[in-house]
Amino acid sequence: MKGSKPRNVLPGFGLSLGFTLFYLSIIVLIPLAAVFFKTAELSWSEFWSTVTNARVLASYRVSFTTAFLAGLVNAVFGLLIAWVLVRYRFPGKKLIDSLVDLPFALPTAVAGIALTAIYAPNGWIGSILEPLGVKVAYSPIGITIALIFIGLPFVVRTVQPVLQDMEKETEEAAVMLGAYRLRTFWKVVLPELMPALLTGFALAFARGIGEYGSVVFISGNMPLKTEITPLLIMTKLEQYDYAGATAIALVLLVVSFLMLLLINILQWRMNRRTVSD
Repeated sequence: MKGSKPRNVLPGFGLSLGFTLFYLSIIVLIPLAAVFFKTAELSWSEFWSTVTNARVLASYRVSFTTAFLAGLVNAVFGLLIAWVLVRYRFPGKKLIDSLVDLPFALPTAVAGIALTAIYAPNGWIGSILEPLGVKVAYSPIGITIALIFIGLPFVVRTVQPVLQDMEKETEEAAVMLGAYRLRTFWKVVLPELMPALLTGFALAFARGIGEYGSVVFISGNMPLKTEITPLLIMTKLEQYDYAGATAIALVLLVVSFLMLLLINILQWRMNRRTVSD
């Protein structure tokens, strides 16, 4: 009929939004709400004494510090790896590109055992570092290395498509106008990559906070020193202290959400500035 609005093959906005909200509620919102409801069984004094316990605070410090440091390292070297894979051609490029995804496919427990075997005092690398006074396994350094291993693909796979879509003519024009290549990278290339780089960092950071399998072996699990928060939550669950476990998890969830929200705001502002320029 003339003038009638054409019908879409896919469902309309209302139906799509309904399915989206239903799916998110079942998969994300309801499980998260259960954390809040279970924690509500504790009084405020019980909740506060649980989450401010010295052992709990130490686990937060270990988890957040190592995840943040691993995210920073991955942001730098993930950008470098993505740059090499996109901008250069060399023998074995496809093999290296495939190896980037190995932490996704490898069971985290296998990764943890392998890293512990390598960096233990009697391991291949640990035996070299031990006489130098560098202890990797059973220390925060080992935890950071494990989180770097599992978080690297997030940065590489986030930055790589943006690099592939970037127009080289802009860089060439900047060089022809007299800008040094390093200056071109800082002023032209990096601002375009920064939103994707922040996203990769946020994903690696969030994965690192909740990582358990690859860390539990190499950390040594020493309370107040190398004990991570996910392990402490598991310990609470094994003791049937479900309210205490959810209280610790709630703090971890809130702090993680605030960090991700801050990163998303920075990303939004950078995108807005790029569009306005």
